[in-house]
Amino acid sequence: MPYQDINVRLSDADLQEIKQAIDTIQNKMSFRITLTQEERKRLYKMGDKRLAFVQNSFNVAQSNRNILPPSFDLEAYANDYRLAANLNELLMRLNQLTEEVDDTLMAVGSEAMSSSLTVYEYVKTAAKKTPGLKTIAEQLGSLFKAIRSKPAKPVTNDSEPLS
Repeated sequence: MPYQDINVRLSDADLQEIKQAIDTIQNKMSFRITLTQEERKRLYKMGDKRLAFVQNSFNVAQSNRNILPPSFDLEAYANDYRLAANLNELLMRLNQLTEEVDDTLMAVGSEAMSSSLTVYEYVKTAAKKTPGLKTIAEQLGSLFKAIRSKPAKPVTNDSEPLS
């Protein structure tokens, strides 16, 4: 959807429902883990290019159980394969949602910042004639200067689909 001026209110009830939905996802996926950087480097990565290899290997294993040693746990392999495929599908949907929320936040944050700068300009002008606004104008000015002087943070995204 092309960007237009955003004039929407997220109700408290809707916000609570969204938070509950996120809680539900987290509870349903209680098996989630957090890997260290070293673990991330050490593990095999199954992305789109390797997905065909994994799918074909899984199909071969299911069709030719007799070539596998008795110690090979085909059921665990099947569980890993299915969970990886399901998580990859979920991650693609979550990444799309995250990108949309991030873009919406950027746009609405820009709108709020623009309105704030307009208010700041009005306060600076009014402070010349209205008692008590000079201090507020100075506070707003120092906050704005602090914002402008902070270096931009580099953009990173560690939650890429499996690749």
